[in-house]
Amino acid sequence: MENKPKKSLGQNFLRDEQVLQKIITVAELNSEDFVIEIGPGEGVLTEQLAKHTKKVIAIELDDRLIPVLNEKFKNTANVEIVHADILNINLPELLGHWVSKGTPSVPISAPILNYKLVANIPYYITSPIIRLFLEQVIQPKEIILMVQKEVAKRIVATAGQMSLLSVAIQYYAEVKILFEVSKDSFFPIPKVDSAIIKITPIRKFNKITDKKFFRVVKAGFSAKRKTLPNNLGNSLQLDKKDICEKLKTLSLHENVRAQELTIVDWKKVSELILS
Repeated sequence: MENKPKKSLGQNFLRDEQVLQKIITVAELNSEDFVIEIGPGEGVLTEQLAKHTKKVIAIELDDRLIPVLNEKFKNTANVEIVHADILNINLPELLGHWVSKGTPSVPISAPILNYKLVANIPYYITSPIIRLFLEQVIQPKEIILMVQKEVAKRIVATAGQMSLLSVAIQYYAEVKILFEVSKDSFFPIPKVDSAIIKITPIRKFNKITDKKFFRVVKAGFSAKRKTLPNNLGNSLQLDKKDICEKLKTLSLHENVRAQELTIVDWKKVSELILS
């Protein structure tokens, strides 16, 4: 009996074999790769990933699908099905980076230091999932994700069209859209087309530095129609004239808006504003 996709979990099962093969190709997998997959659904992508990698850890929240997946992969030694919510899971422990045994945490044997995230994720948690993996001490070496087409465009936006989402991802990584996927490739057919994006981390997570950076960025985007000095002044309770003077030293006009800044600009602004 076929499992009916759960709308509440954002489930749209990929049914296009050509798209599956394209995902495998662009992921550039090899026999030594560890892969994390989120929301394996019926396991069609999982099955292909397993053919090309050393191990696949497939994390599924839907309890109806766990018996189906366990049965499907009971004889596939390199597939591990984990019944969990990715946003509540202890990811470092899952990967074996460390286990908490008092302070400090201590390493355990055979940590997975090089892994990829390859998945057709539930679209409603796109941003939290990407942030979760980029804000790890050990980031994936590469992230290949199926996301909504319009969200993909927001993620790869350049100065003039930047958003909190694009800044949050491009701060840590290089991003690009690899190819688009028609909504007809899924069951049930969603209302929007999708795209496969590639995210390659280039900056390590630093809890202290990054917290400071995003405090300024979030303040900058706090009111879409207002200028950057107004947003920074109101949110951070700083003198707006002083902010304008500091922005001038970075060749940024007092009427500049958050979406116009590059990642380099944001780094300079955060260092200057909270210095």
